[in-house]
Amino acid sequence: MHYDVIIVGSGLAGLYAALHLSPNCSVLLLSKQAPEDSSSSMAQGGVAAVLEHDDDSYTLHRNDTLAAGHYKNDLATVETFVREGPEDVKRVMGLGVQFDRKPSGALNMTIEGGHSRRRVVHHADQTGKEMVDKLLPHVRALPGITLLEDATAAAAQHLNPGFVVDALVNGNPQRFSSRFLLLATGGIGQVYRNTTNPAVCTGDGLRLAYELGAELRNLSYVQFHPTAFAAGCAATAENKSKNKESGPLSQASEPRFLISEAVRGEGARLLNGNHEPFMHHYDPREELAPRDVVSKAIMLESKRINSNHFYLDIRHRGREFLEARFPGIQSACLKRGIDIARDLIPVFPCQHYHMGGIEVDLHSRTSIPGLYAAGECAHTGLHGGNRLASNSLPEALVFGRRAAEDILAHFAPFDIPSAKPPQPPSTFQVSPDLREQVQNTMQAAFFVFPNRNKLPSAAKEMRALYESFASGSATTRETAELRSLACVAMLILEELL
Repeated sequence: MHYDVIIVGSGLAGLYAALHLSPNCSVLLLSKQAPEDSSSSMAQGGVAAVLEHDDDSYTLHRNDTLAAGHYKNDLATVETFVREGPEDVKRVMGLGVQFDRKPSGALNMTIEGGHSRRRVVHHADQTGKEMVDKLLPHVRALPGITLLEDATAAAAQHLNPGFVVDALVNGNPQRFSSRFLLLATGGIGQVYRNTTNPAVCTGDGLRLAYELGAELRNLSYVQFHPTAFAAGCAATAENKSKNKESGPLSQASEPRFLISEAVRGEGARLLNGNHEPFMHHYDPREELAPRDVVSKAIMLESKRINSNHFYLDIRHRGREFLEARFPGIQSACLKRGIDIARDLIPVFPCQHYHMGGIEVDLHSRTSIPGLYAAGECAHTGLHGGNRLASNSLPEALVFGRRAAEDILAHFAPFDIPSAKPPQPPSTFQVSPDLREQVQNTMQAAFFVFPNRNKLPSAAKEMRALYESFASGSATTRETAELRSLACVAMLILEELL
């Protein structure tokens, strides 16, 4: 089955790119589960963009992005992003996306860690879900787009020109060919035991790009969010027990619930196990410091007071405000026995986002002709060493669109060469223990701070695991995902050596 473009991943980057490709070419959109199950749908905070210039500017947004990224960002990418992002935000608003407004009708912008101005627009605390829910009907309505659910991309070939993708669709092997291939597979969170990412985030795009020979960059740039919900959890970096105390941390595929950056933006204070504020000891920006700074501060404070108990206190904002501003967080916390208007919210860092990935240029082109990447799996250089809050959703828009525009600019008919037959089925026996092995290894070797003593053996262990079954084709989603997890873990750990 041949298409002009195959997009692997149905999060915001994939959806927005597909909308810009149709109706000029035929598009196959592969979604590993339902499109609503992506990290994009789980994004709470909002969209950072300079939509009003009264006290804000592109320069200020650029400077905040550079500072949060420790000036390791690509300056041209940052400039492109801050200037084009606002127009893409306006485009999705034109497609029906609703952002909260003040009684006057003006956009109700908030501030988050690392921002110097209120420039984050949001839909309560379910911004990503609102965006995906509003774009999906447009994608489904276009006859030029075929959306396949329960479709795992297990392998890919570069035919030069063109590509072949071997996928598992409802568990059955199918082969698709295309002129162009866009990887928009999201993050790598499931390589960790403690992550906010959904179960689909197994780094498939990075593994496919690696096996195709594409350039990857800064894979060790992993962001750990400081405030994942931690009630009932033994919130330690290396807890491997499976008793009741360990709670959600022992469940490999269950994402940790995130307490959005926006909660601190609205005045929440971080408290240690003695119920004392402590951020002023580590950074003058206190709770509004960038995520990596806050996560490291929590880990250092944990050692200082010999306690893994930390809390967010937002009670002073009152029930009426909290239920209106954070309905999703309030509801989720109530299900876990915490009333955020009355109780402290227990939190602890966990893996959240990946700044490294498939190296791309300003047009989302990889080092392989015809192969593109956008969204979290791509390394655009925007984020540098640490992502500024609420820059991820607009990045998906800007570079998903730019990928589509470049594909259309270079669109020309050509014959697809013959592809090699699929590899023989892998004989490697996959078990839940192996997935847990990857996650425990990563958790122990690189959680907020790298563990230099454990890195060499951990890297060697992950390479051996990846190579043990990389020669055969995956016949199940579980096999394909384990192959991706082992590959990503191996590459991150080897880069840290």
